[in-house]
This record gives sequence, structure tokens and C-alpha cells, in this order.
Amino acid sequence: MRNYAAFPLFFVASLWTIPASADVETGVELLNAGDVSGAATEFAAAYEAGDGEGAFYLGRLFELGLGTEQDEMRAANLYSAAAESGSSKAQVRLGLMYHEGRVLLRDYVEGTRLLCAAADAGDADGQLNCGLAYRAGRGVEQDDVLALSYWQKAAEQGNILAMNVLGQTAINAGNLEQAADYLRQSADLGNAGGMYEYAKLLMIGASPDPVTAYSYANLAVVRGLADAGVLRDEIEAQLSAEQIAEGQALARAWTEERILEEETAGGN
Repeated sequence: MRNYAAFPLFFVASLWTIPASADVETGVELLNAGDVSGAATEFAAAYEAGDGEGAFYLGRLFELGLGTEQDEMRAANLYSAAAESGSSKAQVRLGLMYHEGRVLLRDYVEGTRLLCAAADAGDADGQLNCGLAYRAGRGVEQDDVLALSYWQKAAEQGNILAMNVLGQTAINAGNLEQAADYLRQSADLGNAGGMYEYAKLLMIGASPDPVTAYSYANLAVVRGLADAGVLRDEIEAQLSAEQIAEGQALARAWTEERILEEETAGGN
């Protein structure tokens, strides 16, 4: 199992979440419809009206080079303006830029300050990354208890990577039952990494469950996780023909259930 002390900071926020501002909301809708130019106009209007979220979304366009030439420094300047106005999303992205030290000079203290400001404002991605900063002692005194608290808050908001971090942390602490709970949550939300780690966990302990492990490894493979293919084949080699059929049926049932949930949600 991996040692979590080596975990990097990473940005996992949903890129085009819908905020409250009418201009920004319209911009997101246009962007999702493929109208990048129209979206940029709306984001700029929001920014000029004093909405920091407009600056954040403009920054994302520049950082990713969507509808414009990629300009990461200009993106950083826009994130800075948005962060000063209280945008948690901008605080997270700018904080990670300081940690990355590629566009901006590496500055763990300032980067962690921004990440934790977003965390304390209730942003789940800020909570995840602030926790990682405390775990690694980057820009703050190392504090495992505080790191765990931030990750738990993020997981309670449905942050999948926080669930994975908590799962691995529980494994490292020898608490396999708690690890299984977090990793199963991540897996059942469709995260390939969670599926893979949960499948591995189901193969160890006093009561291994290779059939269920096989089903989750199978699911992780079709979500693009190559390493899961190796695990799936290793487990399959240990199973009888009946167990293989059972594991494959479990994977199909899981998939069909999620498809039905999506169809039902789409019809509402």
C-alpha cells in the first residue's frame, strides 16, 4: 500500500460548477453548449460587475487555452483578483499554483494560506488540499489530526478523493473496516481509483471476498484504470467458473443500476 506522506497536492474541483451569479451561470450554460466566445463575454461582464467568480472562470479559459491563446500567467492574475474578492475556487487554484511553483514562484506558506482559507469557507476541494498540506507540513506545522479533520469535512460533502485519502490513511493505521467504508463509498460513486483500492482491500484480511473484489476490479478497468486489469486477471485466476460468472453478474448489475439512476435523474 502507498504511504500517504508522499501524496501530492492536487486540484479536483468540478470545472464548470454553477454559481449564483446570473452572468456566470449564463456563461457556464453557454460553455457547456460549446459557445466559448459567448461564455467569455458573460464571465467578463460578471467580473466587471465585481463578481469574483467571473474572474475565476475567465482565468480557467486562459489557463486551459479555451477560445484564446493559453496564458497561465494571465490566468494567475485573474485568480488573484477573484481570490481577493472571496472566490473559494480561485483560492484553491491559486494556492495550488503556489505549491506547484511552475507559473508562480513556489511559496508553500502563501499557497497553504489560500487553500485553507477556501477550506474554512466550506469549499470541499480546499478542505482536501488544506488537509494534504497539513499532512505534508507544507507551509504549516505538520498536523495529522487537523489533516484528518479537513478530509472528513470534504468527504462529508461528497469529495471522492477525500474518501480515497481517508481510506488509504485508515489502511496505513491498520483499520481495515473503516478503510473499506470510505473506499466503498468512493467506488460506488463510480471512481476508478476507489474501485481498484476497494478490490485490493477485499482480497486481504480475515474474510477475503474475491468475487466482489473481482467485480470492482472489472468495473475499474472499463473506467480506464490499466492497473486494475492486472488485478482483475490475477483474481480471476483464483476463481472457479461459477465464481467468475457471479463476479461478472455483480459488475453488470452495478452498471445497470447506475444507468437506471442516471436515466431517472435525467427525467426529473
